[in-house]
Amino acid sequence: MTSLKDRLKQGRDARKKCPRSSHAALGKTNRDPIPLIKASSEGRVKSLVELRYGRMLVSPFTFYRGNALLQAHDLAGTPNMGLVSPVCGDCHLMNFGGFATPERNLLFSVNDFDEVHPGPWEWDMKRLVASFLVAARDLRHGSSVEETVCHQLVGAYQETMLECAEQSTLETWYESITYDDLRAQASKSTLEHVQRAIEKAERRTHAELLPKISERDKHGRLIIRDDLPEIFHLHNNTTLLDADDDWLRLSDWRPLFDTFMRDYRATLQADRRELLSRFNVQDLAFKVVGVGSVGTRCLVALLTDKQEFPLFLQFKEARRSVLAGYVKAKSRARHEGQRVVDGQRLMQSASDLFLGWTTGPSGRHFYVRQLRDMKVSAELETFDGEAFAAYGRLCGRALARAHAKSSGYAAQISGYIGKGDALADALYKYAQGYTEQNERDFERFQLACRKGRLRARSEADFAADHLP
Repeated sequence: MTSLKDRLKQGRDARKKCPRSSHAALGKTNRDPIPLIKASSEGRVKSLVELRYGRMLVSPFTFYRGNALLQAHDLAGTPNMGLVSPVCGDCHLMNFGGFATPERNLLFSVNDFDEVHPGPWEWDMKRLVASFLVAARDLRHGSSVEETVCHQLVGAYQETMLECAEQSTLETWYESITYDDLRAQASKSTLEHVQRAIEKAERRTHAELLPKISERDKHGRLIIRDDLPEIFHLHNNTTLLDADDDWLRLSDWRPLFDTFMRDYRATLQADRRELLSRFNVQDLAFKVVGVGSVGTRCLVALLTDKQEFPLFLQFKEARRSVLAGYVKAKSRARHEGQRVVDGQRLMQSASDLFLGWTTGPSGRHFYVRQLRDMKVSAELETFDGEAFAAYGRLCGRALARAHAKSSGYAAQISGYIGKGDALADALYKYAQGYTEQNERDFERFQLACRKGRLRARSEADFAADHLP
């Protein structure tokens, strides 16, 4: 058994083959982004790919959020210290936030695991730090805020990883970042943001969501309300599925739901299967989500208990991770939905009560979770420079805890980073360079849309197609 001192030394020794200064390198950026963007759209609902591109066109920041595959390609050409463990794979600042544990406690952590896969921990750090600089420029915070948030984010990761290295295995496994902790530690200027997030999360319940997205049909049955292009029924005249889509060959939504549920129930603990059995399904609709996920299949089921209190379940398509083609390590899970679920359970200190996975009628893989339940994301447009830096520190802490828990290598990572600014300095240079690369890629993307190589449409375009 190796001592803490020995494991810290293993990390320091890794600097010989991978100096911390080497993390300033951008990687394989001598490429045309358009073929990679097209490749990431393969297998998606064709009409919704146009909406995906429309959302990516809004700004360099939405472009960055919308295409993790591009940066995965580039990161494959960067050095790493040689440790491989489950990483988020799409670790940008909007993939962190608050969510409820099964005990109804509100925690803060990484909360999107579509791309989770074994890989170098440095890749998550690079995508996260670069996302803060891309967002800082989008929000016009200025260069001093950019440098401050980068160094404070890396510093928080560094300090938290050392804490984890000195903890017992069980302490690292169980410890979490609660919103009560955030409230106690917040400065006067950031307390308002924390309090607003808590209040918003407490309102984001299934019962509160029900009247917003549902109505009663002529038979008095609760159904989900169409709201194009965000929500639509598969077999109505409002559908945005392609005319030859295999799901349209089904008689209606019930065979699809029944297929989902058959495999899904078996992935839940026995007590949660019993809880699920106390609900009956009322409706199922397609829901367009996010930026990078637009065009992948995501459905929302409305279930109710005997008193008509709701439960919304989200069935989200799980495709091959964007990291899979760029790392030698393989995921142990053969099912992509199980890959997402296993990764989420490993990286979070607590996970959704109904988290599971299933296979659709055409063999597509999905994972399942509750829709919206106390989930809350940062409202970046309300952040001043101090709040933005505080959010960077928070994400750095959360990512360190996720990496320590998923890898078991906290001491080695901490030993490698050390106590100085060497890694922070290198990652700031990386983030500056990659932010500029992202802007160049965005300009090429804009040009491709203007010249018709790619077709982009906005929400308003889709809504106008279905005006009465």
